[in-house]
Amino acid sequence: MQILVLNAGSSSLKVDLLDSQSGDRTATLRAQRLGTPQASYSLESPGQARQSTELPGADHAAVLQAVLPTLTKHPIQAVGHRVVHGGTDFSRPTKLDSSVLATIASLESLAPLHIPANLAGIHTAMALLPDLPHIAVFDTAFHSTLPRRARSYAIPQELGYRRYGFHGPSHQYVSKSAAAYLDEDPRDLRIITCHLGNGASVTAVEYGRSVETSMGYTPLEGLVMGTRCGDLDPGILLDMLRSGKTLDQVDDILNRGSGMAGLSGVGNDLRDIEDRAADGDEACRLAIQVLTHRLRKYIGAYAAVMGGVDAIVFTAGIGENSALVRHRVCQRLDFLGARFDEDKNRDAQVDRNTPVAEISRSNSRVRILVAKTDEARAIAGAVGKVAAGGEELAENPPIPIGISARHIHLTQEAVETLFGPGYTLTERAPLSQPGQFACNETLTVVGPKRSIEGVRVLGPIRPKCQVEVSRTDEFFLGIDAPVRASGDVANTPGVTLKGPAGTLTLKEGLICAWRHIHMTNADAERYGVKHGDIVDVTINSSGRDLTFGDVMIRVKDSYALEMHIDTDEANAAQISRGDVGALVSSGKGGTLLRRRTNFDPA
Repeated sequence: MQILVLNAGSSSLKVDLLDSQSGDRTATLRAQRLGTPQASYSLESPGQARQSTELPGADHAAVLQAVLPTLTKHPIQAVGHRVVHGGTDFSRPTKLDSSVLATIASLESLAPLHIPANLAGIHTAMALLPDLPHIAVFDTAFHSTLPRRARSYAIPQELGYRRYGFHGPSHQYVSKSAAAYLDEDPRDLRIITCHLGNGASVTAVEYGRSVETSMGYTPLEGLVMGTRCGDLDPGILLDMLRSGKTLDQVDDILNRGSGMAGLSGVGNDLRDIEDRAADGDEACRLAIQVLTHRLRKYIGAYAAVMGGVDAIVFTAGIGENSALVRHRVCQRLDFLGARFDEDKNRDAQVDRNTPVAEISRSNSRVRILVAKTDEARAIAGAVGKVAAGGEELAENPPIPIGISARHIHLTQEAVETLFGPGYTLTERAPLSQPGQFACNETLTVVGPKRSIEGVRVLGPIRPKCQVEVSRTDEFFLGIDAPVRASGDVANTPGVTLKGPAGTLTLKEGLICAWRHIHMTNADAERYGVKHGDIVDVTINSSGRDLTFGDVMIRVKDSYALEMHIDTDEANAAQISRGDVGALVSSGKGGTLLRRRTNFDPA
């Protein structure tokens, strides 16, 4: 499918006409200095020389009007638009209409330099190509999976500020490229992606989803960038304002006069800074040191956040081309098992034909990679799926919803420790899933702060002990439990169980259950999903309609069709017995997370 991808900046325009699956380009346009007397654009296509044209004073509309007649000689099935900020409203590619455009316009305060330019490109393209579907792909969408602890600032929540993250298409694209190079499913890997250009960010991609990222409410937070400061003590801003600087002056310093340009004093082109540093310029040396130190600090932090890392990936202009930056960043990462090969680093080159190069030693436990990013291809791929109807599952039948209260799964050894030698669990009532039952037996769960009595044991026995609690229970007990699929208890917190015949302290096993849907293979075929896929389910309840994201599909022919959520989630949507949900997006069109192979299918 041929997709026209538009990336409209405040004074620039990038247009790519490419195949959504292969990434092959039919045409590429680059326009710069729009709105000035020096405005110009270049148009390039395979087998033809680049054509450069000066168009003094041209804006986005003028350039598109000039080149679209040439581009539309080729068959175009859809138009994709990069939109920098989706706020909390958009977490996936979205077809553009008047309502969506109004919502995007309302987000201008979150990205005042980007949203107006994005909208200018959208309105022009929609006017010139009114019969094609126009679909927005949001920079922030990939980071919509950030857990609450990662997206929250330590300020009063009613102020409405939170972390969003940016460069989403690039981080998602190169994490998949890295997984393909390693011949692994991205849902089985912990990857740190380093997008290093004039704008720079680093993301922790855990099992296919973003769980931490360096940019926040705006693209100003995080790493040292070309002209942006990155992380900064907010007290400095207060001092600047108190010393008499205006808001506009502070904005200009932080966004346009800081970063590598501010540190080096020679501009933001890293090639110039590296050359001056090699000649002994101390300011340029400092700029490189601060840049690489901060990135190395983030890599160490993100490895800790994920409990380890399988691959570190460098991408974008600096990440792909600066052997010096990669060298300095990878120093002293041996403690992670990341062993750097300097010869491979100097020789590393990536392009569309060789999208990934490895720069780690053969004995490196953590693979270090350089990957060619291609945001236009990432956008085209996402747009192609939407245009083909991959996100539409409106005709699927509703899914029954089951509410799962806190409960415990035990091994036979644990049963005998807690209830006495030779003890066997006794059935109280059958559960919705065939062969599963609630037991007469209950236990006390003892946490660091408090205990919960009368927690029901479920049968039959399992190969691993597991305690499933809600977030409310977690805070009550005083334990930070991760969200996991059943049976995936590695590196989870332990907890103490107290029974009538003894006490058992688990080293691991306390989780908040990942919301999921049990279904048979026939169900999966009907809904167009696979085991391990992630979907959204919308609930139509009395006055508390809600869409649940990150719902895992679990397929086995012994299952009965049912979505399982915990009591907190049920209360949030005011769900009661007999309520149903509707599958609104599938793994075919949405974000696929880890396809787990190590969890208990029961």
